[in-house]
Amino acid sequence: MSPPIERWSLGTKLALTGIPFLLLGLLATALTLWVSWQLDGGAAAVNEAGRMRMQAYRLAWTTTQIAPQPTQARHVAEFDRSLALLAQGDPERPLLMPWDDTVRRDFGQVEHAWLTVRALHTGPRLADRATLDAATAELVARIDALVSAVEVHLSHYTSLLHLLQVGLLVLGTVASSVLMALGYHFVLEPVASLRSAVGALQSGHLGARVQPTSSDELGALAVGFNDMAERLQASYSELEQRVRAKTAELQEKRERLQTLYDVSLLVAHANALPELAQGFARRARQALHADAVALRWTGQQADQFVLLASDGLPPGMAEDEHCIRTGDCYCGASRTAGGARVIPIQSLEPQRRQACSQAGWASIVAVPIHAKERLLGELNLFFHAQIGLADADRAMLETLTAHLASGMETLRLGALEREAAVAEERAFLASELHDSIAQSLAFLGIQAQLMRKALASGDQARMAATLAEIELGLKESHGDVRELLLHFRTRTNAEDLEHALHTTLSKFEHQSGLPGSLTVHDQGLPLAPDVQVQALHIVQEALSNVRKHAHASQVWLEVWKQPHWRIAVRDDGAGFEPAAVRGASHVGLRIMRERAERLGAELAVDSALGQGTTVTLSLPA
Repeated sequence: MSPPIERWSLGTKLALTGIPFLLLGLLATALTLWVSWQLDGGAAAVNEAGRMRMQAYRLAWTTTQIAPQPTQARHVAEFDRSLALLAQGDPERPLLMPWDDTVRRDFGQVEHAWLTVRALHTGPRLADRATLDAATAELVARIDALVSAVEVHLSHYTSLLHLLQVGLLVLGTVASSVLMALGYHFVLEPVASLRSAVGALQSGHLGARVQPTSSDELGALAVGFNDMAERLQASYSELEQRVRAKTAELQEKRERLQTLYDVSLLVAHANALPELAQGFARRARQALHADAVALRWTGQQADQFVLLASDGLPPGMAEDEHCIRTGDCYCGASRTAGGARVIPIQSLEPQRRQACSQAGWASIVAVPIHAKERLLGELNLFFHAQIGLADADRAMLETLTAHLASGMETLRLGALEREAAVAEERAFLASELHDSIAQSLAFLGIQAQLMRKALASGDQARMAATLAEIELGLKESHGDVRELLLHFRTRTNAEDLEHALHTTLSKFEHQSGLPGSLTVHDQGLPLAPDVQVQALHIVQEALSNVRKHAHASQVWLEVWKQPHWRIAVRDDGAGFEPAAVRGASHVGLRIMRERAERLGAELAVDSALGQGTTVTLSLPA
């Protein structure tokens, strides 16, 4: 329990300390004023007594000069007033007589001597000079004795005044020292402690505290500071915990986003299903911190599963014959419902439960892989410890498997598209072979029969003509084969179509012997590579028709890039009537129109007999 003084308020302590000194100072000051007043009154009395001495001499002098009676009476009256003033005093001046027995005796003697002198001056008969001088000298001597007695009192008052002044000086010094000591103890020390604690708090030392030494205002301030520091420390600790939790949450989200990004890149760049499956299994294991992962694919009937990829699985579990044979893996009823779930080891059938126990698995997470409500496979994650599947992990797994299903469907559709492209090119090749080499071979077969008949009949002229036809047919077949090879070896570049058109026109000139010119108008953005390939095939087909059917002497190839791409193949050959071949099965024109339709372009054929032919391909803007 603290001493009673420590429970007082700061104002009470300072008041109780200062009031005694204040009272002593007031008392000493009052005494000093009183002594000064006494000194002032005594000094005035001494002056008045000196004035009375002067009045006595002046009165004696006026008598020797036989002054007029009114002047002498006036001097006597002034002396009477001075004597009465000394007897009564005057507080306003101030004038005070320090009365005691000696002063009263001396004052009485002055009055007695004055009565003698007064009688000599106011009597009916003028006194002789010797008597008057003796009486005046006696009066002055009595006045000097009175002044001496008053001066003794003034000396005592002066000593007392000096003593009081010294006492006030000592009292002020002691009061200042005491107040400084108490101020340092009660004010400066607590304030210094508070300042030191505030500095420590500002420096980051949240454990800084102030030891309250009293229950006054500064003690209450110290208690309030400690409470504030504790709250601040608790808030800072809570904030640190929140920051750590938020940082961990953000790190977890960043890892999940990074996993989604990696899987998206994998899905976008994977060219084969094994590459996609193995990369996905590795990333899924890293994202969920699993001990092992298995990724299995199933057919449309979902009656058996095939292991596509695994990471960390023992060989026996990677080759799960029961799963492959029966299609009963780990998803169970969730295959159709969709959704990731944790499968307890105890819920498995005995054979699989024993295999999982031998491998050390405690928990299995099974995630079905669906594409448009069709089961594509199953993802299994194996853990050595019991785990719970959080909503965020469940959502991420379902998102990852959705990406995987999209990638698998993309690979499947890409394969179908490549197959369709190969079938399309095969159909095109078949049409080309049918229209060129097959017809030539049929013609050669007819000529071979004619040759056999000519040989049988021995007709040399017919044999020579048939042989010439056979040689011409072989030459044309050879040219058709070279043209087909040219079609399928031609490639565009990634920048522009102009270079590929120039190369195609040069080969055309070499094969046909016809001169050709290429003119490019304006500047524009390059075409996409797939559009370039289709446009180039259309130009090649148009040039092939010129070589086969036009009997032209020159060919012009023109390209416009603005406001949209437009390519024209023009010759000065025999021409034809477009209406005559519109309904016929002209394979070359039909193939060009099909290619133009795939590009969303327009193909125009302008021709007339004897006026040449112009084939124009107009691409969309």
